[in-house]
Amino acid sequence: MNNDALDSANLLERIGRLSRADEKSGDLYPVQWTALRYLARANRFSRTPMALSRYLGATRGTTSQTIMALERKGYVKRRPSTRDKRSVELRLTDKAAKALAKDPIMALASSMDRTLGAEGSAFRAQLVRVLESLVEQNGGRKFGECHTCRHFMRKGSVAHPDGHYCGLLKIPLSDSDSERICVEQE
Repeated sequence: MNNDALDSANLLERIGRLSRADEKSGDLYPVQWTALRYLARANRFSRTPMALSRYLGATRGTTSQTIMALERKGYVKRRPSTRDKRSVELRLTDKAAKALAKDPIMALASSMDRTLGAEGSAFRAQLVRVLESLVEQNGGRKFGECHTCRHFMRKGSVAHPDGHYCGLLKIPLSDSDSERICVEQE
Protein backbone atom coordinates (compact mmCIF):
# COMPACT_ATOMS: atom_id res chain seq x y z
CA MET A 1 0.00 0.00 0.00
CA ASN A 2 1.36 3.43 -0.83
CA ASN A 3 1.64 6.25 1.69
CA ASP A 4 -0.87 8.44 -0.18
CA ALA A 5 -3.61 5.84 0.32
CA LEU A 6 -2.88 5.54 4.04
CA ASP A 7 -2.64 9.32 4.44
CA SER A 8 -5.96 9.72 2.60
CA ALA A 9 -7.63 7.10 4.82
CA ASN A 10 -6.38 8.94 7.93
CA LEU A 11 -7.62 12.26 6.53
CA LEU A 12 -11.06 10.78 5.82
CA GLU A 13 -11.26 9.36 9.32
CA ARG A 14 -10.30 12.71 10.88
CA ILE A 15 -12.75 14.61 8.68
CA GLY A 16 -15.44 12.15 9.76
CA ARG A 17 -14.67 12.62 13.43
CA LEU A 18 -14.55 16.42 13.16
CA SER A 19 -17.80 16.52 11.21
CA ARG A 20 -19.46 14.45 13.94
CA ALA A 21 -18.31 16.71 16.77
CA ASP A 22 -21.49 18.81 16.57
CA GLU A 23 -23.67 15.70 16.52
CA LYS A 24 -23.01 15.19 20.20
CA SER A 25 -24.35 18.61 21.21
CA GLY A 26 -28.04 17.59 21.08
CA ASP A 27 -29.89 14.50 22.23
CA LEU A 28 -28.78 12.32 19.29
CA TYR A 29 -25.69 10.15 19.07
CA PRO A 30 -23.75 9.81 15.79
CA VAL A 31 -25.29 6.43 14.90
CA GLN A 32 -28.75 7.90 15.52
CA TRP A 33 -27.98 10.76 13.14
CA THR A 34 -26.86 8.23 10.53
CA ALA A 35 -30.09 6.26 11.01
CA LEU A 36 -32.21 9.41 10.57
CA ARG A 37 -30.27 10.38 7.44
CA TYR A 38 -30.74 6.91 6.02
CA LEU A 39 -34.48 6.85 6.72
CA ALA A 40 -34.86 10.29 5.12
CA ARG A 41 -33.12 9.07 1.94
CA ALA A 42 -34.56 5.53 1.74
CA ASN A 43 -37.48 4.52 -0.46
CA ARG A 44 -40.62 3.05 1.10
CA PHE A 45 -39.33 -0.53 0.72
CA SER A 46 -36.09 0.21 2.52
CA ARG A 47 -37.37 1.82 5.72
CA THR A 48 -37.25 -1.39 7.73
CA PRO A 49 -35.13 -2.45 10.70
CA MET A 50 -33.36 -5.07 8.54
CA ALA A 51 -32.51 -2.60 5.78
CA LEU A 52 -31.28 -0.07 8.35
CA SER A 53 -29.12 -2.76 9.94
CA ARG A 54 -27.59 -3.59 6.54
CA TYR A 55 -26.98 0.08 5.78
CA LEU A 56 -25.30 0.70 9.13
CA GLY A 57 -23.29 -2.51 8.87
CA ALA A 58 -24.49 -3.25 12.40
CA THR A 59 -26.01 -6.24 14.13
CA ARG A 60 -29.77 -6.51 14.45
CA GLY A 61 -29.42 -6.05 18.21
CA THR A 62 -27.47 -2.81 17.86
CA THR A 63 -29.90 -1.55 15.24
CA SER A 64 -32.84 -2.48 17.45
CA GLN A 65 -31.35 -0.46 20.33
CA THR A 66 -30.83 2.51 17.98
CA ILE A 67 -34.44 2.34 16.77
CA MET A 68 -35.81 2.04 20.32
CA ALA A 69 -33.78 5.10 21.39
CA LEU A 70 -35.06 7.08 18.40
CA GLU A 71 -38.63 6.04 19.26
CA ARG A 72 -38.23 7.05 22.92
CA LYS A 73 -36.88 10.44 21.83
CA GLY A 74 -39.78 10.95 19.42
CA TYR A 75 -37.86 10.83 16.11
CA VAL A 76 -39.19 7.55 14.68
CA LYS A 77 -42.46 5.62 14.72
CA ARG A 78 -43.00 1.99 13.76
CA ARG A 79 -46.02 0.84 11.85
CA PRO A 80 -47.03 -2.49 10.31
CA SER A 81 -45.67 -2.96 6.80
CA THR A 82 -48.18 -2.46 4.02
CA ARG A 83 -46.41 -5.18 1.99
CA ASP A 84 -45.64 -7.78 4.64
CA LYS A 85 -47.74 -7.81 7.81
CA ARG A 86 -44.95 -9.69 9.66
CA SER A 87 -42.57 -6.74 9.45
CA VAL A 88 -42.64 -3.06 10.30
CA GLU A 89 -41.86 0.16 8.47
CA LEU A 90 -40.01 3.00 10.16
CA ARG A 91 -41.40 6.50 9.73
CA LEU A 92 -39.73 9.78 10.60
CA THR A 93 -41.72 12.16 12.78
CA ASP A 94 -42.01 15.92 12.47
CA LYS A 95 -39.37 16.17 15.20
CA ALA A 96 -36.98 14.20 12.98
CA ALA A 97 -37.71 16.46 10.00
CA LYS A 98 -36.93 19.52 12.15
CA ALA A 99 -33.68 17.95 13.37
CA LEU A 100 -32.64 17.01 9.83
CA ALA A 101 -33.26 20.58 8.70
CA LYS A 102 -30.44 21.55 11.11
CA ASP A 103 -28.31 18.46 10.39
CA PRO A 104 -24.67 18.99 11.47
CA ILE A 105 -23.48 17.19 8.33
CA MET A 106 -24.47 20.28 6.37
CA ALA A 107 -21.33 22.03 7.68
CA LEU A 108 -19.20 19.29 6.11
CA ALA A 109 -21.16 19.48 2.85
CA SER A 110 -20.74 23.26 2.80
CA SER A 111 -16.99 22.96 3.42
CA MET A 112 -16.70 20.40 0.62
CA ASP A 113 -18.69 22.63 -1.73
CA ARG A 114 -16.42 25.60 -1.00
CA THR A 115 -13.17 23.65 -1.33
CA LEU A 116 -13.98 21.27 -4.18
CA GLY A 117 -16.04 23.53 -6.42
CA ALA A 118 -16.17 22.10 -9.94
CA GLU A 119 -14.11 19.08 -8.86
CA GLY A 120 -16.91 17.99 -6.50
CA SER A 121 -18.52 15.58 -8.98
CA ALA A 122 -15.24 13.83 -9.76
CA PHE A 123 -14.43 13.59 -6.04
CA ARG A 124 -17.89 12.13 -5.33
CA ALA A 125 -17.40 9.54 -8.08
CA GLN A 126 -14.09 8.49 -6.54
CA LEU A 127 -15.65 8.20 -3.08
CA VAL A 128 -18.44 6.05 -4.56
CA ARG A 129 -15.83 3.69 -6.03
CA VAL A 130 -14.04 3.45 -2.67
CA LEU A 131 -17.35 2.78 -0.91
CA GLU A 132 -18.34 0.12 -3.47
CA SER A 133 -14.98 -1.58 -2.96
CA LEU A 134 -15.47 -1.65 0.82
CA VAL A 135 -19.05 -2.86 0.49
CA GLU A 136 -17.93 -5.70 -1.78
CA GLN A 137 -15.02 -6.55 0.54
CA ASN A 138 -17.37 -6.71 3.53
CA GLY A 139 -20.19 -8.52 1.71
CA GLY A 140 -22.60 -5.63 2.23
CA ARG A 141 -25.19 -3.99 0.02
CA LYS A 142 -24.70 -1.04 -2.30
CA PHE A 143 -27.83 1.02 -1.43
CA GLY A 144 -27.84 3.07 -4.62
CA GLU A 145 -30.64 5.20 -5.96
CA CYS A 146 -33.53 3.15 -7.31
CA HIS A 147 -33.39 4.63 -10.82
CA THR A 148 -29.80 3.33 -11.25
CA CYS A 149 -30.76 -0.29 -10.48
CA ARG A 150 -30.83 -3.02 -13.11
CA HIS A 151 -34.39 -3.93 -12.00
CA PHE A 152 -35.70 -0.38 -12.55
CA MET A 153 -38.07 0.12 -15.47
CA ARG A 154 -38.54 3.75 -16.42
CA LYS A 155 -41.94 5.32 -16.98
CA GLY A 156 -42.69 5.40 -20.67
CA SER A 157 -40.90 2.15 -21.45
CA VAL A 158 -42.69 -0.37 -23.66
CA ALA A 159 -43.30 -2.66 -20.67
CA HIS A 160 -44.48 0.17 -18.36
CA PRO A 161 -45.78 3.20 -20.24
CA ASP A 162 -47.79 4.56 -17.28
CA GLY A 163 -45.23 4.60 -14.49
CA HIS A 164 -41.91 3.42 -13.06
CA TYR A 165 -41.74 -0.22 -12.03
CA CYS A 166 -39.46 -2.48 -9.97
CA GLY A 167 -38.86 -5.73 -11.86
CA LEU A 168 -37.47 -7.42 -8.73
CA LEU A 169 -40.31 -6.62 -6.34
CA LYS A 170 -42.91 -6.58 -9.16
CA ILE A 171 -44.50 -3.35 -8.00
CA PRO A 172 -45.07 0.15 -9.37
CA LEU A 173 -42.73 2.93 -8.17
CA SER A 174 -43.51 6.57 -7.61
CA ASP A 175 -41.24 9.31 -8.94
CA SER A 176 -40.18 9.90 -5.33
CA ASP A 177 -39.27 6.23 -4.76
CA SER A 178 -37.22 6.17 -7.94
CA GLU A 179 -34.97 8.97 -6.63
CA ARG A 180 -34.36 7.40 -3.20
CA ILE A 181 -31.88 4.76 -2.09
CA CYS A 182 -32.96 1.14 -1.97
CA VAL A 183 -31.76 -1.91 -0.06
CA GLU A 184 -32.40 -4.10 -3.14
CA GLN A 185 -30.32 -1.94 -5.51
CA GLU A 186 -28.11 -3.88 -7.93
